Amino acid sequence: MATENGFSAVDHRDSIQSASSNTIGDENWISKLETPQITLRATVVGLFIGSIVLISNFQFGLQTGWVSMMSLPSALLGYVLFAVSPWKQSFSDVENVYIQSIAVATGTGPLAYGLIGIVPAIEKFLSAAETGIGKTIKLSVSQLMVWSLGIALFGVFFAIPLRKQVVVKEKLPFPSGSATATLISVLHKTTLRSDEDSITEETTSKSDPTYDNSSRSLFWTFVASSAFTIASYFIPILNNIPIFGPIASRTYMWNFKPSPAYIGQGIIMGLPTVSYMLFGAILGWAILSPFAKHKGWAPGDVDDWIEGGQGWILWISLSVMISDSIVSFAVVTVKSLKSGISYMNTIARQDLEEQQSLLSNGGSVRSEQDVDSKFLVSSRTAIIGVVFSSLLCILSVHHVFGTTVPVYSTVVAIILALFFSILGVRALGETDLNPVSGIGKLSQLIFAFVVPKGHPARILINLIAGGIAEAGAQQAGDLMQDLKTGHLVGASPRAQFIAQIIGTLYSVVLSSVMYGIYNKVYEIPSDTYRIPTAVVWVDCARLVTGEGLPPMAFEFSIFFGVVFGFISLVKNLYPRKHKCQKVLVYLPNGVAVGIGIYNSPNFTLARFLGGVLAYWWIQKHGKQNKIAMIIFSSGLILGEGLFSGFTMLFTSLGVPHF
Repeated sequence: MATENGFSAVDHRDSIQSASSNTIGDENWISKLETPQITLRATVVGLFIGSIVLISNFQFGLQTGWVSMMSLPSALLGYVLFAVSPWKQSFSDVENVYIQSIAVATGTGPLAYGLIGIVPAIEKFLSAAETGIGKTIKLSVSQLMVWSLGIALFGVFFAIPLRKQVVVKEKLPFPSGSATATLISVLHKTTLRSDEDSITEETTSKSDPTYDNSSRSLFWTFVASSAFTIASYFIPILNNIPIFGPIASRTYMWNFKPSPAYIGQGIIMGLPTVSYMLFGAILGWAILSPFAKHKGWAPGDVDDWIEGGQGWILWISLSVMISDSIVSFAVVTVKSLKSGISYMNTIARQDLEEQQSLLSNGGSVRSEQDVDSKFLVSSRTAIIGVVFSSLLCILSVHHVFGTTVPVYSTVVAIILALFFSILGVRALGETDLNPVSGIGKLSQLIFAFVVPKGHPARILINLIAGGIAEAGAQQAGDLMQDLKTGHLVGASPRAQFIAQIIGTLYSVVLSSVMYGIYNKVYEIPSDTYRIPTAVVWVDCARLVTGEGLPPMAFEFSIFFGVVFGFISLVKNLYPRKHKCQKVLVYLPNGVAVGIGIYNSPNFTLARFLGGVLAYWWIQKHGKQNKIAMIIFSSGLILGEGLFSGFTMLFTSLGVPHF
């Protein structure tokens, strides 16, 4: 079983042999692989669900920087849609895996292509001098498609060679992927592959009656969230309720937004994480921002990004997140490399012993088993795909940005993306967290040394390099999470790969169009769409390339960066189930604190409420019902995310508020 210090190579060796001998050769699993999975009906449903997830992720990504794979609700929605169709009886669990694979590939486009971070950072915040061409940059929809296509595929091809190692051999848990597999098996009343190490403690049994109400729960929370979204358009005060009084509201931006989606996100995040965010909000917006204004370091209005408090505390937020991300990423990297080397050494030693034993007895050596090669993506396809997608990335970046971005910088970024993808996949498999934030920041730090300091477009290049590295890690992690689900259910890896390609290509178009629509309908940035991720990206680029900071921001940033770097080191050195974690849980997580600092309080308070509800839920129902809780929260998120399209239509038509 995976632990914070890595996994036990001997235990995994035993489970590999057991799984290989007991399940791979079973006729039931062979028939599953032969079951039609790449069907027109599943493709259409997967793209439809993925479109809903994509719109939802755009809405909340531009507001808060938060997006979700939504693999659990995608699988549930796929099941529900077929349950009311004439094809109910023929709809299989492996076809459901294919649907959720397409939906995830489609829905995560806004993050993977940098459309909630990198692109708005370039368009909205780079000055004419920082672009290197003497004018600001505004990308057309066609340019967005070219850019998105350029960074959309290499992460997928990078992941192919990793599957056998991390899913089949090492059997890393991938908790979210395992949970999705459990949900699919419950809905379809089928059996999962015998892979005990991969099923997390949060999963539940098929006899749990909570699952009988999953569809009903998703429906009613979706309806309630949708109704609130429409109501909040006509009654704008619902978006910012001054519960702390008019002075706190006007002067310090302390308001409450009872957004169902934010509450749902808080439920998924859990009480510890949202408590850290609340700590960050209090630290930034109730202590540091007023203090900076009092001292004259941030004399403007609190909502002024240049002269105001939120612009000043942003640097502290950035320092805290970078420090935490890099330290935790370094610890995870060392642990992963150490455990990987230990695993390979153990396997090599045991293979040698088994080989000698079998040969001495006149036997033959049994090799590690996997599904038949016709259900896999070949190594040749992977190699050709990596080369092709890398060349496509180079050409796309050159087409969009011309000679301003030198080819060597794109090549280096792709190489870094390959390395970071491996580490990101391993981290996701062991901890259920893909450290794309830390990966992006680390790549920006590296590129501060790669690009000459005197290069006129060094900040632009820094952003693009970070986006490429983040895209590779994000896509590789998403696909590997899905492959874990498919492995447990018994789906074809080749079918899932095709699903990823179809969803990705569709998402390239839809994501680019949606980004253009949002910018046409809404003023971005604004109080509603603050694009905080873009602000963090561009300010990180300025920081590592030597740009100046506001008065005293450097000193405070260094202090808080050191403090949270040390906290991150302590929290990451101890395994998650170590007895010290009962105490360490009270130490705040740097990334969560940083998010609480750079988002205005109204985004955090609703999430904190969701975290409290999650705590109550688990105390009352137990961890075995956690998936049902996630389904409940997913309805809240999807309802507001989808119906934001109606509020967008109202805005474009000039429909008046009450």
